[in-house]
Amino acid sequence: MIIFLSVPAYAKHQYLEKEYQAEWCNARGGQMEYILPDKARVDCLLPDMAVEFDFAPKWAECIGQALYYGKKTNRVPACVLIMEHPIKDKIYLRRLRTTVYNRKKIPQFRTFTMKPEMMNVTNP
Repeated sequence: MIIFLSVPAYAKHQYLEKEYQAEWCNARGGQMEYILPDKARVDCLLPDMAVEFDFAPKWAECIGQALYYGKKTNRVPACVLIMEHPIKDKIYLRRLRTTVYNRKKIPQFRTFTMKPEMMNVTNP
């Protein structure tokens, strides 16, 4: 008899999402983990933007959350796409921007990228 144990598979990232979030948000004077009345959390709230962070393969999830946070906070929705594999991740960035930079469907949306070399961490 062979028994297979279910072990969650976690992708190895150079930094945690929250580390990228802290670097980017703090540099812009934003408020991290802003809690909405429904208990949803905006990754970074700026005076003019509600910002969601996600690793590149989760580009579509980033759009949905950013749109929701923007609506709930009356701010422009924004995604910071974390690109740890810039060549491979370009396709996800292209998908994100093709989807949101269609003024007929989404009148306002901002996109940014974050890469490991942009981190100002003393102990990676």
